[in-house]
Amino acid sequence: MTTKGPAALLPLTPVVLHILLALVDGARHGYAIAQEVEAATDGQIRMGPGTLYGSIQRMLAGRLIEERPRPKHDESDDARRRYYAMTPFGRRALDLELARLADVVRIARGKRILRGPEPA
Repeated sequence: MTTKGPAALLPLTPVVLHILLALVDGARHGYAIAQEVEAATDGQIRMGPGTLYGSIQRMLAGRLIEERPRPKHDESDDARRRYYAMTPFGRRALDLELARLADVVRIARGKRILRGPEPA
């Protein structure tokens, strides 16, 4: 990743996009991120450990996410568990990507490739 502005990172890969979406509501540990992505996509996206943790390492290096201390409510005895949260830079990148995707959908609907919801 780069030290330039968040727009330089676009388009985000699907894995990065879904990891950021999983972190919108707050910090999660890696396995919880993978579970959230799988649940949010109805099982269409399943990240193995290599994909997940490789992406997390690149996102840490790119300042999209940061490691956070273990929350007090985490009573697990697994000291290896690391928590990750979206940074303000990551939030800006996510916002830009969502706007970009909304534009793609708008264009597709204008060309009648993609229909909107049926009228009631």
